Amino acid sequence: MFVEHRTYTFKPGTMARWLKKYESEGLALQKKHLGRPLGFFTTEFGNIHQVILMWGFDSLDDRDRRRAAMNADPAWQKYIGEIWEMGAIESQENRILKPTAFSPALA
Repeated sequence: MFVEHRTYTFKPGTMARWLKKYESEGLALQKKHLGRPLGFFTTEFGNIHQVILMWGFDSLDDRDRRRAAMNADPAWQKYIGEIWEMGAIESQENRILKPTAFSPALA
């Protein structure tokens, strides 16, 4: 299993609006295509303007196929266009995490 870890940093005062739109529209679209959410988090300390999304994939090829299908979906294209128009996201950082042999994620 591989974990995609995405950190979005928001302009102050914009995160709550983004979260509301993501929960009501984006999450269902992503679940439809990406399949296995592992967690959705906001930061409490440090940079408090961040949201972390984590998704599990069987392989990097699995991730590539799923993300390509999502990106080709007209409903996702409409949604993501509206997200970019909001101008809320300041930056995005993506990581792919590979669990160790003794990781509880493999249990």
